[in-house]
Formats: sequence, C-alpha cells, structure tokens
Amino acid sequence: MSSHTVQDPVHLVQITDTHLYGKPTGTLLKMNTHDSLTQVMRLLKKNETRIDYILATGDVAQDASPEAYRHFIDRMAELDAPFSWIPGNHDKASVMREVGADAGCNEKLVDINGWRLIFLNSSVEGQVHGKLSASEYAFLKTSLTEVEQDDSVAHCLVCMHHNPTKGNSGWMKDIGLQNGEAFFDLLSSASKLRTVVYGHVHQELDYEHRGIRCLCTPSTCIQFKPFVTNFALDKLSPGYRSLLLHANGEIETQVHRVEGFAFNADFGSDGY
Repeated sequence: MSSHTVQDPVHLVQITDTHLYGKPTGTLLKMNTHDSLTQVMRLLKKNETRIDYILATGDVAQDASPEAYRHFIDRMAELDAPFSWIPGNHDKASVMREVGADAGCNEKLVDINGWRLIFLNSSVEGQVHGKLSASEYAFLKTSLTEVEQDDSVAHCLVCMHHNPTKGNSGWMKDIGLQNGEAFFDLLSSASKLRTVVYGHVHQELDYEHRGIRCLCTPSTCIQFKPFVTNFALDKLSPGYRSLLLHANGEIETQVHRVEGFAFNADFGSDGY
C-alpha cells in the first residue's frame, strides 16, 4: 500500500485500453495505437495542470510484450505522476508485474487524502471475459472490511478492467465480468464505496447499478459502437477521463476526447 497527501480535491486521470505493441508501427484495426496515445497525451498535458494519480485500467498492451509495457511506463513518466496498472484480457499479468516492479505501478491499494483506491485483477488468462478469482474476491472482501474499520479512510473507489454489468451491444453479452452480481453483492455492504471505474468496452458510460455508480472510460485508440447487435466501431475519437475526488465523497468527472485529428480505422471490421 502507498499513501499520498495532496491538495484537495484529489485529481485523478484514467487512461485505459491503450493496446500498445512492442513495435511503434503496430496497429489495431488499422489504427496505430502508439500514435493515438500520443494524441491523447497531448490533450491531457494541455488540459491537466495537476495530476495526483493515474488509473491505468487494463489492456495496456495488445501483444503483451515487455517492450509495450516499458513504452507505456515511459509515456506515463511524461506526466510526472504515480500510477497503478491492472491487467486486461489482452495483457499478461506476470509480465506486467515483472516490468512494473521498478516503476512502482503494481500497487493494489493506494490512500490519498482519506480516499482508498482499490485495484482489482479481473483478467482470465487466454479469455476475453473477466472473472474475480477466489483469491481476488477474498482480497476485495478484506479490503472493503478494512476500509469500513479504518477511521482514517472516509471513501473508496474500485478500479477494474472488465465491465461488471452487461454490455449495451449484443456481441458484448459474454465478454464482461462473469461473477458480476456476486461482485455487487459484496459492494452492497460497503458504506464508504463511492464508485466503480472500468474500461474494456471502449465507451463513455456513467450510470448506477444496484445503487452503485459505475464509470466506463473510452479507449485511447478504437471506440466500440453502442446499441448494435454485431461488432462495430464508433467514429468517436480516443480520449481519457479526469476525476476530482472531494473530501465529502462527491466525484466530479469528465471525459475528454481528441479533437481536430483524423484517426484511421477499419470501420467495416466485424471483430478484432
């Protein structure tokens, strides 16, 4: 666990689904993911005068190569802020742990000004869908219990990769968190929980499920079209999310998308 004291409110940035390759020429459905991240980083540097912590919520790499993870670490260093990353379905958790050891980005519990950030591994090796393993579920249960018992922690936020609720397109029905309702059963007794933050479905979402606020953030590369039966790309631009965590538990948040830049992608693709 790491602990930080900063000026209120706490300023977080979420970057997700970068899908980087070991080689900077790598493309995902014809979009160069290194180039699209560069455009998002330019926007981020322009917008954010202060960043206290970065949430990197999975699918950091598309090819799970050490080089891709090192590239991501180098890019985050440009922002001069600590970050934690968690694996997505395209990542390899063991490689992330090894590469991230010296960068200090493997932290799963982070305290900032009375807020506790909890980072979960929802990935299942070799599978697109997610699931909290028995050990990860136990970690979450213990972490939430500790939050309830710790008077120095007023609020908490849970970060994961997979969508904990059903996706809004037909083709997404089997790619989310398989034990999502058990996950929400556990969260339902957490009085200090304020929101769940995730990625995976490459969309901007802000909704409540069983009284719990859920936030999904666009990818820094391709975007998935909502409310369709079969796989389709949206023509929205890549982006990131900023979050302001207030001492009273309120969260201000906004998604920022790149403007004035033409992104190439295979909009006729039926999958990836």
